[in-house]
This record gives sequence, C-alpha cells and structure tokens, in this order.
Amino acid sequence: MPGPPRKRRHAPLFDDRAPQPPPARVPVLLPYPFAGPFDYRVPPGLQVAPGDLVLVPLNRREEIGVVWDGPPDATVGDNRLRPMSGRIDGPPMREDLRRLIDWIAAYTLAPPGEVLAMALRVNALRAEPPPTGWRLADPLPETRLTDARKNALAALADGQPRTGAELARAAAVSSGVLRGMAEAGLLVPAALPVRPPFDRPDPGHPGPTLSPDQADAAAALRAAVRGHAFSVTLLDGVTGSGKTEVYLEAVSECLRAGRQALVLLPEIALSAQWLDRFVHRFGVAPAVWHSDLSSRVRRTTWRAVDAGAAPVVVGARSALFLPFPDLGLIIVDEEHETAFKQEEGVVYHARDMAVVRARLCEAAAILVSATPSLETIANVQAGRYRRLHLPDRHGGALLPEIVLVDMRITPPERGRFLAPPVVAAVRAAFARGEQAMLFLNRRGYAPLTLCRSCGHRMQCPNCTAWLVEHRARRELQCHHCGHAVPIPPACPQCAAEHSLTPVGPGVERITEEAKALFPDARTLVMASDTLPGPNASAAAARSIAAREVDLIIGTQIVAKGWHFPHLTLVGVVDADLGLAGGDLRAAERTVQLLHQVAGRAGRAEAPGRVLLQTFSPEHPVMQALLSGRLEEFMAREAAQRRPGNWPPFGRLAALIISAETAEAADTLARDLGRAAPHGDGILVLGPAPAPLALLRGRHRRRLLLKTRRDIPVQPLLRDWLAAVPVRGSARVDVDVDPVSFL
Repeated sequence: MPGPPRKRRHAPLFDDRAPQPPPARVPVLLPYPFAGPFDYRVPPGLQVAPGDLVLVPLNRREEIGVVWDGPPDATVGDNRLRPMSGRIDGPPMREDLRRLIDWIAAYTLAPPGEVLAMALRVNALRAEPPPTGWRLADPLPETRLTDARKNALAALADGQPRTGAELARAAAVSSGVLRGMAEAGLLVPAALPVRPPFDRPDPGHPGPTLSPDQADAAAALRAAVRGHAFSVTLLDGVTGSGKTEVYLEAVSECLRAGRQALVLLPEIALSAQWLDRFVHRFGVAPAVWHSDLSSRVRRTTWRAVDAGAAPVVVGARSALFLPFPDLGLIIVDEEHETAFKQEEGVVYHARDMAVVRARLCEAAAILVSATPSLETIANVQAGRYRRLHLPDRHGGALLPEIVLVDMRITPPERGRFLAPPVVAAVRAAFARGEQAMLFLNRRGYAPLTLCRSCGHRMQCPNCTAWLVEHRARRELQCHHCGHAVPIPPACPQCAAEHSLTPVGPGVERITEEAKALFPDARTLVMASDTLPGPNASAAAARSIAAREVDLIIGTQIVAKGWHFPHLTLVGVVDADLGLAGGDLRAAERTVQLLHQVAGRAGRAEAPGRVLLQTFSPEHPVMQALLSGRLEEFMAREAAQRRPGNWPPFGRLAALIISAETAEAADTLARDLGRAAPHGDGILVLGPAPAPLALLRGRHRRRLLLKTRRDIPVQPLLRDWLAAVPVRGSARVDVDVDPVSFL
C-alpha cells in the first residue's frame, strides 16, 4: 500500500496558450492507487455532476473515471488542466456508494481510487444490443410459397416475434429457409421482449411455521426494516435454531416495502443450501454475486441491481459494492467469520463496512451467528447494537452431546490418527444407518515432509512455510504462494532415495485411514480444493441429503451453515490445532470453529454426538465446549483483554513492511520503529519478523500500534508514515483492526 495521502496530483499538462475564460473544472476519481482525484476541464456544452462517469485522458491513454464530490483544487492554474473527453452514457454512481468509498479509504488508509476499483465495473457499462428476432412483413409481398415457407408463416401468425432458432424449431425448417424468406421480404427483423433477468420473490409465499421464539425475533426484525432507518441487530442462537428462517422474514418485509436486500455469506460454497431455503420461502431464486460467475452473468447482475430489478442479492463480500438504488436491508450471516476480512489490496472487514453502508443508506443491518465475535458482543453491551437470541433448536431437536477424547489415555494405533473411541462411534453410527463426519482443518495429505536419513524438511523457496503433500496430485504445494513441485524420488539434501516421509495428517491422509477402517462406507471429502465452487458444493449437499454418502471428511468449509438431517456423529481429529501460537484470537476462533462443527450433528430427530480428540482436555476452550457455557467463556476472554486495551477494548493497526531483500526490510522497519508515535494510551510493538517472514519471495517485518479505544489510529498512522520515506521496491501495507497476525 502506498504511504499516507499526499497532495492531490494532476494529469499530464496541456499547453493551452489562447486566452480563455475561466473554464469549469471538476475533480475526477480514477480507479488507480492515486492519492486522490485529478482535476479536469469540462468542455463547453458538456454538463457533468458528481457521480457521472466520464472519459478522461491519463498520460497517453483514455480512462473511465467518476466525477467526485468536493471542490476542485484551486492551487493549479486553469491553463494546466486537460479537458475531459466526454461523459459516458451509463448510470451515475450514487451518493451513498461514493460516500462509502471515501469512508473506507479514510478508515483503511487505502488510496480512494483503489477502493473505487472495487465498485466500478467497467465491463458492466457496455450496453448490450437488444435481442432481435423475426416477424411477418406487413403487408406480405407477392412471392412463391413453398410448404416450408407456409409452415414458418403459420408459426408467426399469432403476431409474436420469435428468434431464428425458435422459429426454425416451431416450423420444422432450416435456417436457410428463414434467410430466403427474409431476402424475399416475407420476414422482417423485430425487437424481442426483454424478460427481467430475475423473478421477483413473493413475500407472501408460504413459509415455514415459526416457533414462538422465532416469531418474536422475526417480528422485531420486520419492525426494524419497516422503520426505514439505520439500525443494527445481532441475531444469535444455538446452531440449528432456525436463524436463517427468522432473518428471511426481514427480507420479506424489505420486499413488501419495495426496497432491496443484500445477504453476505462468508463462503460462496454455502450458497447451495441457502438458495434452496430461499426458493422454499419465496418461490424463486435471488440474484447471486461472486467471483466464479462469468463476465456476462456479472454484467447482467450488476445492471439489474443498478436498475432495481434484482430485489435480493446473496453474495460474497464484494457484493457490498454493488450499485443498489434503494438498499433497505443488509444481512451478514456467520458474522464472526474471518473470511469477511479481505487481506490483500484494500484491507477491510466486510462485516464492519456493511454496517457503515447500512448507515449511509438508512437501512437495517442484521448480524447473524451462533458464536458472535467479541467485537459484536461489545457493541451489544455498549448499547450500539440490539440483540435477539434464539435459545433452542428448531423442531424440538436437542443439542449434541460433547465428549472429550483424551489422546494421552486412548491414543490411536501406531501410524494412525483416529482414536479407538472415535472409530467405534463411527462404526456404531453406520450400524444405525446414520451419517458421520470427520473434521480436520488441514488440507492435503500431510503438512510436513522430511527425510528419514538427514532430517531435511521440504520448505517453500518463496515463503517461510513447509510444503504440504497432496498425494492425489503427487506434488508438494505451498498453501501461501501456490508454489508446487512433484514429489521427488530422493532427498534434495542428501540424495537418499525413497527417504521422504509425510509427518502429521491432512484430510487426504484421514480419508486414506478411513477407507482402510471403514471399507464399505461411501466417503465424500469436502475441502476448498475438492469443492471448487458453488456447483460442486450443491452437488455434494444433494448427495448427502439423498443419503448417498455415509462418511463426510472435511476442513473448515463443513463448519458453516450446512444442514444435514441424517448426520448424527462428528469426530474432530485434532481439536487442539487452532490453539498453537500466540494469536490474540486463537482461543476465540477455536471455540467458534469447534462449536460450529459440533452444530452439524443431530439437527433432526436423531440425537447428535461430538467427539473431540485432544491432548489438553483441561484447556478452557475444551471445557467450555464440554459444558456448553460459551457465554461464560467469552466473558472470561473479554475480561482478560480489557486491562491491556486489547480488542475490542482498544484499537490495533499493523504495519507490514516488505522488500526484496532482508536488509531493505530491516532498514525500513528500523526507521519506522524510530519514528513510532508515543504518548499516553499509545504503544508500538516491534519491529519484528512477521511469522511468515518470507512470503511470495518478499521479506516481511511487522510493527503493531495499540491504543486505547478513544484514540483514533488513522491520524497517528498518517503522521507516522509521512515521517519515513519508502524507497525502491520496499512497501508498507497497513491493516487497521487486523484479524490475522501472519
């Protein structure tokens, strides 16, 4: 990320020597990482206003920009301005979206043009020609009519135009016949009616019967939407309590009011079952927005949203920047998920920015989770957010029984990773005709490969990370930069042949073990590299619901929002995995993840059971899961953070220094350390090597700014960065409110 905002820069100069009256000038923001907008001259006869899309010269090319708010820069003379080329015939960017861009840029210290790039979809501005077909000429010319031509004329006798393909099918003729009829003047081109890209969901479509608790929560959410004012509500409740059905009632109210609704999901793979629920509730599917869509679908969806023809959109965090003309409701499902934090480019948290956009649109925001983040809990306790709680599972289903499997007492057999109690429980579930799940939050076959002869460890040359074995692909891969090499036949260090051995389990290794232990079980692996998109996830969900799968083996993707009615047993292979290291949020994240995983079991009539394999059953996280007292656990976490002003009771911002050499990274980090701000309630930690000290070939160092909650970090960061020049290929990235410390 560039350094602090600098004085507004201007496009290359234009020598205008003829005397001119003072021309109109406007600031134009371009979708590039400049410090601010450039001023351009408005040619005579052209009228522009903030939000208009314009074509302007930049160096030797022309670029699309947006006329921005605020006064032009009077310090630059009129004769130094270049004229804009013209206004683009497209929908202007609305004020609330422009304000959101400015707000995110100011909060994250990102260049505003870089934020604009996330909202400005240039390919969506291309006007598509209206669809055309054929209709009968009026009057029909005198010409010879063959039987084929008569059939075509009969197919168009109702007066409705048809596409060439439809007409050829209906009349059972070839396209050559139709061309001949057009040449003879029998057929003339005709505009086809344009069907709306999305059907309007029916708020009156019969929905599920709600329990009294659900009905009360739904009524409160409907009232919030009816208020047509900004509000934030936390909707929490145990897993399986029907939170989705409740917040869909708020969507229904939003539809009745004629406004648009946005639902953000942390993983677009979750959209498969979510879409089924939506269709069941409203009779039609909503618009979907994510990166896997084709350019054509994205263009159609973007234009439909802008025209108000997409009443409900469900999508990933990028959907937050769609051009809604009247956004009345934003829902953030699984609000605690770190997947809502964008870690590259503009570093922002979609949950927090969703609240900002709701405020700018005077809309209701609903944050949904069975395990709310401490930040959201703190906002509830401070009175900024309202809370609605669903204490029971829907339909009388009971919460699963939690069992801690002490690996010190009942370890797995030598060379295996599943403890005997877990193996026995899986077999018992199969004997009852029920489904089971094994969870391990680690992709691949093994997280580490080493040489038995010399101890050499296979490491990524670009990152401070071990290469992960993917046995199915017969390669070693870095999960940070993507570097991959075939598994070598000999150790690259000592040349010993067949000496490389995998250490530790990944889901592929657990799958191999499960197939040996349960040879008759039909197994499905659910991980990001086996379910590459929503279609694969939907197919997997259908297979599980149809009981075509006995055993599900998955990573964190299986923890979020799935509803598998016949799944009664969950075995967590390594419940201690997330507790390693010194991450501030390690305990909070682990309890959230394991509680969500456990919530997949016993969601229907049959009771559920969850077995957690752990070497530390006495750990507070394990005890909280065992007792089910998650609120007490989160209260203790909060009490530990409060005295030191750690989030959510203080502010954090990270500076991540990277450079092509370790020396350059160390020099810049040292200079920043010397210029660090200081004062009451301000503490700077570092510089120190980042946990991933080498990432994608760049050497990395970190500094962490910690302040009291009442001290804004952005002015401190701007002054700090302005005091230290960044030279060469070195870079300083700013992460305000970091959730990852890698």
